[in-house]
Amino acid sequence: MSGTRKKRPRGASFDYESIGERLRAYRMAAELRSEDLADRLNISRAAVYKLERGEIVKVETLERLAALFGVSLANLLGVEVEYHDSAISYFERMRQLESRSTRIVAHFDPFSFLLTSDEYDGWLRQMLDESVPSSLNSASWQQVLSRTTAILAERKAAFKQTRPNVTSLIGLRQIEQFLHHGLVGHLGLSPGVQLERKLAARREVMRIVEMLDRDTRGIQIGIVSDNMPNETFQIFTGPDETYVATSPFRLGEMPNIRTGIATITTAADAVAMYRTMIDRLWHDAAKGKQGAELLRSLLDRA
Repeated sequence: MSGTRKKRPRGASFDYESIGERLRAYRMAAELRSEDLADRLNISRAAVYKLERGEIVKVETLERLAALFGVSLANLLGVEVEYHDSAISYFERMRQLESRSTRIVAHFDPFSFLLTSDEYDGWLRQMLDESVPSSLNSASWQQVLSRTTAILAERKAAFKQTRPNVTSLIGLRQIEQFLHHGLVGHLGLSPGVQLERKLAARREVMRIVEMLDRDTRGIQIGIVSDNMPNETFQIFTGPDETYVATSPFRLGEMPNIRTGIATITTAADAVAMYRTMIDRLWHDAAKGKQGAELLRSLLDRA
Protein backbone atom coordinates (compact mmCIF):
# COMPACT_ATOMS: atom_id res chain seq x y z
CA MET A 1 0.00 0.00 0.00
CA SER A 2 1.59 3.25 -1.05
CA GLY A 3 0.46 6.75 -0.20
CA THR A 4 1.57 10.34 -0.27
CA ARG A 5 3.89 11.20 2.59
CA LYS A 6 5.89 14.31 3.29
CA LYS A 7 9.60 13.64 3.28
CA ARG A 8 11.47 14.47 6.44
CA PRO A 9 13.42 17.71 5.98
CA ARG A 10 17.15 17.22 5.64
CA GLY A 11 18.76 17.48 9.06
CA ALA A 12 15.45 17.23 10.97
CA SER A 13 15.81 15.60 14.36
CA PHE A 14 12.39 13.94 14.49
CA ASP A 15 9.80 12.59 12.10
CA TYR A 16 6.82 14.61 13.36
CA GLU A 17 4.36 12.82 11.08
CA SER A 18 5.28 9.49 12.67
CA ILE A 19 5.03 11.09 16.12
CA GLY A 20 1.52 12.22 15.21
CA GLU A 21 0.62 8.70 14.15
CA ARG A 22 1.87 7.28 17.44
CA LEU A 23 -0.09 9.93 19.34
CA ARG A 24 -3.29 8.84 17.60
CA ALA A 25 -2.59 5.16 18.29
CA TYR A 26 -1.91 5.73 21.99
CA ARG A 27 -4.94 8.02 22.28
CA MET A 28 -7.18 5.33 20.80
CA ALA A 29 -5.76 2.73 23.20
CA ALA A 30 -6.45 5.11 26.11
CA GLU A 31 -10.07 5.41 24.91
CA LEU A 32 -9.75 9.19 24.68
CA ARG A 33 -11.47 11.37 22.10
CA SER A 34 -9.68 14.36 20.61
CA GLU A 35 -11.70 16.68 22.82
CA ASP A 36 -10.79 14.60 25.90
CA LEU A 37 -7.11 14.99 25.10
CA ALA A 38 -7.57 18.72 24.52
CA ASP A 39 -9.21 19.07 27.94
CA ARG A 40 -6.46 17.10 29.69
CA LEU A 41 -3.73 19.25 28.12
CA ASN A 42 -5.70 22.49 28.29
CA ILE A 43 -5.30 23.10 24.57
CA SER A 44 -7.79 23.44 21.71
CA ARG A 45 -9.20 20.49 19.80
CA ALA A 46 -7.72 22.04 16.66
CA ALA A 47 -4.29 21.82 18.31
CA VAL A 48 -4.83 18.10 18.92
CA TYR A 49 -5.69 17.59 15.25
CA LYS A 50 -2.51 19.43 14.28
CA LEU A 51 -0.46 17.23 16.63
CA GLU A 52 -1.84 14.07 15.04
CA ARG A 53 -1.28 15.45 11.53
CA GLY A 54 2.41 15.71 12.35
CA GLU A 55 2.89 19.44 12.78
CA ILE A 56 5.87 20.52 14.88
CA VAL A 57 5.16 20.39 18.59
CA LYS A 58 7.02 21.62 21.65
CA VAL A 59 9.02 19.06 23.59
CA GLU A 60 7.18 20.14 26.77
CA THR A 61 3.88 19.15 25.16
CA LEU A 62 5.31 15.79 24.12
CA GLU A 63 6.50 15.20 27.67
CA ARG A 64 3.01 15.85 28.99
CA LEU A 65 1.53 13.52 26.38
CA ALA A 66 4.00 10.77 27.22
CA ALA A 67 3.11 11.07 30.92
CA LEU A 68 -0.60 10.99 30.10
CA PHE A 69 -0.25 7.81 28.01
CA GLY A 70 2.12 6.17 30.49
CA VAL A 71 5.00 5.78 28.02
CA SER A 72 8.49 7.24 27.88
CA LEU A 73 9.28 10.30 25.79
CA ALA A 74 11.73 8.16 23.77
CA ASN A 75 8.92 5.73 23.00
CA LEU A 76 6.63 8.53 21.85
CA LEU A 77 9.41 10.01 19.71
CA GLY A 78 10.07 6.60 18.17
CA VAL A 79 13.75 6.54 19.07
CA GLU A 80 14.50 3.19 17.42
CA VAL A 81 11.86 1.20 19.35
CA GLU A 82 8.24 1.86 20.29
CA TYR A 83 6.25 -0.45 22.57
CA HIS A 84 2.53 -1.25 22.60
CA ASP A 85 0.79 -3.14 25.40
CA SER A 86 -2.58 -2.57 23.72
CA ALA A 87 -3.82 -4.43 20.65
CA ILE A 88 -5.80 -1.32 19.70
CA SER A 89 -2.73 0.92 19.46
CA TYR A 90 -0.67 -1.81 17.76
CA PHE A 91 -3.28 -2.63 15.09
CA GLU A 92 -3.79 1.08 14.46
CA ARG A 93 -0.03 1.48 13.93
CA MET A 94 -0.14 -1.49 11.54
CA ARG A 95 -2.93 0.21 9.60
CA GLN A 96 -0.88 3.39 9.39
CA LEU A 97 2.27 1.62 8.24
CA GLU A 98 0.38 -0.52 5.71
CA SER A 99 -1.16 2.60 4.20
CA ARG A 100 2.20 3.91 3.04
CA SER A 101 4.24 0.76 2.49
CA THR A 102 5.35 -0.27 -0.97
CA ARG A 103 6.18 -3.80 0.21
CA ILE A 104 5.12 -5.87 3.24
CA VAL A 105 6.64 -9.17 4.35
CA ALA A 106 4.80 -10.93 7.15
CA HIS A 107 4.38 -14.06 9.24
CA PHE A 108 1.24 -14.56 11.33
CA ASP A 109 -0.11 -17.56 13.21
CA PRO A 110 -1.67 -19.26 11.34
CA PHE A 111 -1.71 -16.67 8.53
CA SER A 112 -2.41 -13.01 7.92
CA PHE A 113 -5.87 -11.69 8.76
CA LEU A 114 -5.70 -9.76 5.47
CA LEU A 115 -5.77 -13.08 3.57
CA THR A 116 -8.90 -14.37 5.31
CA SER A 117 -12.43 -14.39 3.89
CA ASP A 118 -15.23 -12.00 4.83
CA GLU A 119 -16.83 -14.95 6.65
CA TYR A 120 -13.80 -15.09 8.93
CA ASP A 121 -14.59 -11.66 10.39
CA GLY A 122 -17.73 -13.03 12.05
CA TRP A 123 -15.93 -16.10 13.35
CA LEU A 124 -13.15 -13.90 14.76
CA ARG A 125 -15.67 -11.87 16.75
CA GLN A 126 -17.04 -15.11 18.24
CA MET A 127 -13.56 -16.46 18.99
CA LEU A 128 -12.52 -13.26 20.73
CA ASP A 129 -15.66 -13.35 22.87
CA GLU A 130 -14.99 -17.00 23.74
CA SER A 131 -11.36 -16.28 24.60
CA VAL A 132 -12.26 -14.10 27.59
CA PRO A 133 -13.28 -15.56 30.97
CA SER A 134 -16.94 -14.80 31.73
CA SER A 135 -15.86 -12.76 34.78
CA LEU A 136 -14.00 -10.33 32.47
CA ASN A 137 -16.61 -10.14 29.70
CA SER A 138 -17.76 -6.65 30.65
CA ALA A 139 -19.03 -3.60 28.81
CA SER A 140 -15.44 -2.31 28.84
CA TRP A 141 -14.22 -5.47 27.07
CA GLN A 142 -16.99 -5.20 24.48
CA GLN A 143 -15.85 -1.65 23.76
CA VAL A 144 -12.26 -2.83 23.28
CA LEU A 145 -13.51 -5.61 21.04
CA SER A 146 -15.58 -3.23 18.91
CA ARG A 147 -12.70 -0.76 18.51
CA THR A 148 -10.28 -3.55 17.60
CA THR A 149 -12.56 -5.14 15.01
CA ALA A 150 -13.28 -1.72 13.48
CA ILE A 151 -9.55 -1.15 12.91
CA LEU A 152 -9.19 -4.65 11.45
CA ALA A 153 -12.10 -3.98 9.10
CA GLU A 154 -10.42 -0.76 7.93
CA ARG A 155 -7.20 -2.66 7.25
CA LYS A 156 -8.93 -5.37 5.24
CA ALA A 157 -10.97 -2.85 3.21
CA ALA A 158 -7.80 -0.88 2.33
CA PHE A 159 -6.02 -4.12 1.41
CA LYS A 160 -8.78 -5.13 -1.00
CA GLN A 161 -8.79 -1.72 -2.63
CA THR A 162 -5.06 -1.20 -3.15
CA ARG A 163 -3.65 -4.76 -3.41
CA PRO A 164 -0.15 -4.01 -2.11
CA ASN A 165 2.94 -6.10 -2.75
CA VAL A 166 2.65 -8.62 0.10
CA THR A 167 4.85 -11.63 0.85
CA SER A 168 3.30 -13.98 3.41
CA LEU A 169 5.23 -16.77 5.15
CA ILE A 170 2.88 -19.45 6.48
CA GLY A 171 4.08 -22.21 8.81
CA LEU A 172 2.85 -25.72 7.91
CA ARG A 173 2.74 -26.73 11.58
CA GLN A 174 0.67 -23.68 12.46
CA ILE A 175 -1.83 -24.62 9.72
CA GLU A 176 -1.99 -28.18 11.05
CA GLN A 177 -2.82 -26.88 14.53
CA PHE A 178 -5.38 -24.46 13.05
CA LEU A 179 -7.18 -27.34 11.33
CA HIS A 180 -6.99 -29.51 14.45
CA HIS A 181 -8.63 -26.94 16.73
CA GLY A 182 -10.88 -25.11 14.26
CA LEU A 183 -12.05 -21.54 14.73
CA VAL A 184 -12.44 -21.64 18.51
CA GLY A 185 -11.77 -19.17 21.28
CA HIS A 186 -11.12 -21.87 23.86
CA LEU A 187 -11.09 -25.66 24.11
CA GLY A 188 -13.94 -27.79 25.39
CA LEU A 189 -16.76 -26.67 23.08
CA SER A 190 -19.48 -29.20 22.23
CA PRO A 191 -18.72 -31.77 19.48
CA GLY A 192 -21.25 -30.20 17.13
CA VAL A 193 -19.75 -26.73 17.52
CA GLN A 194 -16.21 -28.12 17.16
CA LEU A 195 -17.15 -29.78 13.85
CA GLU A 196 -18.67 -26.57 12.55
CA ARG A 197 -15.54 -24.61 13.50
CA LYS A 198 -13.19 -27.18 11.95
CA LEU A 199 -15.11 -27.03 8.68
CA ALA A 200 -14.83 -23.23 8.74
CA ALA A 201 -11.06 -23.53 9.27
CA ARG A 202 -10.83 -25.90 6.29
CA ARG A 203 -12.57 -23.32 4.11
CA GLU A 204 -9.99 -20.71 5.10
CA VAL A 205 -7.11 -23.06 4.26
CA MET A 206 -8.73 -23.89 0.92
CA ARG A 207 -8.78 -20.15 0.26
CA ILE A 208 -4.99 -20.08 0.71
CA VAL A 209 -4.72 -23.10 -1.63
CA GLU A 210 -6.67 -21.19 -4.29
CA MET A 211 -4.38 -18.18 -3.93
CA LEU A 212 -1.34 -20.42 -4.40
CA ASP A 213 -2.93 -22.12 -7.42
CA ARG A 214 -3.88 -18.96 -9.27
CA ASP A 215 -0.89 -16.79 -8.29
CA THR A 216 -3.01 -13.92 -6.91
CA ARG A 217 -1.82 -10.51 -8.09
CA GLY A 218 0.39 -8.72 -5.59
CA ILE A 219 0.42 -11.62 -3.11
CA GLN A 220 3.29 -14.07 -2.75
CA ILE A 221 2.78 -16.99 -0.35
CA GLY A 222 5.42 -19.42 0.91
CA ILE A 223 4.54 -22.54 2.95
CA VAL A 224 7.33 -23.17 5.44
CA SER A 225 7.94 -26.69 6.76
CA ASP A 226 10.75 -25.53 9.07
CA ASN A 227 10.16 -24.18 12.58
CA MET A 228 8.71 -20.68 12.62
CA PRO A 229 9.24 -18.05 15.34
CA ASN A 230 6.62 -18.04 18.09
CA GLU A 231 6.06 -14.30 17.60
CA THR A 232 4.46 -12.77 14.55
CA PHE A 233 6.59 -10.34 12.57
CA GLN A 234 6.31 -7.92 9.68
CA ILE A 235 8.66 -5.76 7.66
CA PHE A 236 7.07 -2.61 6.24
CA THR A 237 9.14 -1.04 3.47
CA GLY A 238 8.21 2.48 2.47
CA PRO A 239 9.74 5.23 0.34
CA ASP A 240 11.74 6.70 3.24
CA GLU A 241 12.03 4.13 6.01
CA THR A 242 11.73 0.45 6.90
CA TYR A 243 10.00 -0.79 10.05
CA VAL A 244 10.08 -4.18 11.78
CA ALA A 245 7.05 -5.02 13.91
CA THR A 246 6.81 -8.03 16.23
CA SER A 247 3.78 -8.97 18.27
CA PRO A 248 2.31 -11.54 20.69
CA PHE A 249 -1.23 -10.62 19.60
CA ARG A 250 -2.87 -13.23 17.38
CA LEU A 251 -6.10 -13.51 15.42
CA GLY A 252 -6.15 -17.24 14.68
CA GLU A 253 -7.73 -20.01 16.75
CA MET A 254 -7.66 -19.25 20.47
CA PRO A 255 -6.85 -15.59 19.72
CA ASN A 256 -5.22 -13.09 22.04
CA ILE A 257 -5.72 -9.33 21.98
CA ARG A 258 -5.56 -8.84 25.75
CA THR A 259 -2.07 -9.76 26.92
CA GLY A 260 1.38 -8.99 25.56
CA ILE A 261 3.74 -6.25 24.42
CA ALA A 262 4.36 -5.54 20.74
CA THR A 263 7.37 -3.64 19.39
CA ILE A 264 7.98 -1.55 16.29
CA THR A 265 11.50 -0.50 15.37
CA THR A 266 13.52 1.11 12.61
CA ALA A 267 16.85 -0.08 14.05
CA ALA A 268 19.18 -1.11 11.23
CA ASP A 269 20.36 -4.26 13.04
CA ALA A 270 16.79 -5.49 13.56
CA VAL A 271 15.86 -4.83 9.92
CA ALA A 272 18.97 -6.63 8.65
CA MET A 273 18.49 -9.65 10.94
CA TYR A 274 14.84 -10.11 10.04
CA ARG A 275 15.59 -9.75 6.33
CA THR A 276 18.27 -12.45 6.60
CA MET A 277 15.87 -14.79 8.40
CA ILE A 278 13.07 -14.10 5.92
CA ASP A 279 15.34 -14.73 2.93
CA ARG A 280 16.30 -18.12 4.39
CA LEU A 281 12.70 -19.11 5.13
CA TRP A 282 11.48 -17.92 1.74
CA HIS A 283 14.23 -19.77 -0.12
CA ASP A 284 13.16 -23.11 1.38
CA ALA A 285 9.40 -22.46 1.31
CA ALA A 286 7.00 -24.28 -1.03
CA LYS A 287 5.42 -21.78 -3.42
CA GLY A 288 2.74 -21.78 -6.12
CA LYS A 289 1.47 -25.22 -7.19
CA GLN A 290 3.98 -26.93 -4.89
CA GLY A 291 2.68 -25.01 -1.88
CA ALA A 292 -0.93 -25.74 -2.89
CA GLU A 293 -0.23 -29.48 -3.08
CA LEU A 294 1.45 -29.39 0.33
CA LEU A 295 -1.67 -27.86 1.88
CA ARG A 296 -3.97 -30.24 0.00
CA SER A 297 -2.05 -33.19 1.42
CA LEU A 298 -2.43 -31.71 4.90
CA LEU A 299 -6.19 -31.25 4.33
CA ASP A 300 -6.50 -34.89 3.21
CA ARG A 301 -4.75 -36.10 6.37
CA ALA A 302 -6.80 -33.84 8.60
